[in-house]
Amino acid sequence: MLFIDNQAVTDAYRNLALEEYVLRHKPTDEDCLLFYVNAPSIIIGRNQNTIEEINPAVVDARGIKVVRRISGGGAVYHDLGNLNFSFITPYAAERFNRYDAFTRPVIEVLQSLGVPAELGGRNDILAGGRKISGNAQFTTTQRMFSHGTLLFDSNLDDVTAALNPKPGKVESKGVKSIRSRVANISEFLHEPLTVDELRERILERIFGTRDRARIPTLALSPADHAAIDELVATKYGTWAWNYGENPPSDVQRAHRFPIGEIDVRLQVAHGRITAARIFGDFMGRADVHDLETRLAGIPYDRTAVAAALHGIDVSDYFGDVAAADVVDLIAG
Repeated sequence: MLFIDNQAVTDAYRNLALEEYVLRHKPTDEDCLLFYVNAPSIIIGRNQNTIEEINPAVVDARGIKVVRRISGGGAVYHDLGNLNFSFITPYAAERFNRYDAFTRPVIEVLQSLGVPAELGGRNDILAGGRKISGNAQFTTTQRMFSHGTLLFDSNLDDVTAALNPKPGKVESKGVKSIRSRVANISEFLHEPLTVDELRERILERIFGTRDRARIPTLALSPADHAAIDELVATKYGTWAWNYGENPPSDVQRAHRFPIGEIDVRLQVAHGRITAARIFGDFMGRADVHDLETRLAGIPYDRTAVAAALHGIDVSDYFGDVAAADVVDLIAG
């Protein structure tokens, strides 16, 4: 087993790029262990619809990054109170979609700290019946990783707020997150502990020491780091990957304003609005078909919707309603 030092980087773009780069480009005959802690981020499963999984207003207001990973499963929230681990190993068919071998050392450490941790459900670690860790896997023809997140001392209010979409019907061909009751590991501890100390305990369980000089490490060259930066620039840091990979979906958002109900129906594919229809009992002098045409073809996010409606007097179409309220309705 080789340890990968992520150099205390908390940028979710780079940490996920580092994980994929090691998986695809480093030695195929060695097991590797990577830890990382991310600044506030929502990590979207590979087959999920981003717009269905996040609350855009909370994400924008709190500066939360949204990043798609290459593994499946549901959306998870990361912050500085959350420790993430990734075991990168040669591919073995009997270990894919099996999590016990990878979570065992983590569970043993938690149990030694008095946490009643156990593997439960499809891919979770539970404590007292509450979820403290979600896990997922990804494989190439030669390598695989099994990674998980440990809710140590996360802001659970942010978890709930950031992952709850605003009201609005979304029917999607994507995979919906399975939300369950969650808990912080810190709730179960008898003595105070930090995220860093938890990582050191797991390192000691796996390598028999916390002394970094005695832990075999995978060295990354300047060329490796440059390649990881390139992966951030071309993939993990891009709208096309994090939003444009969304599966096709039909979106309906409706709200009753004092001027009447506005009911917006959108068809969205690859993160863009492909068609828009606007219905309702509002009374305006202009034809809403003009707005429908403006919306078609743009990225489905708040910035693009606001830009498409910029300079338009929406009261011509709906009556006395603010443009910001219309943008909120369409984009969430």
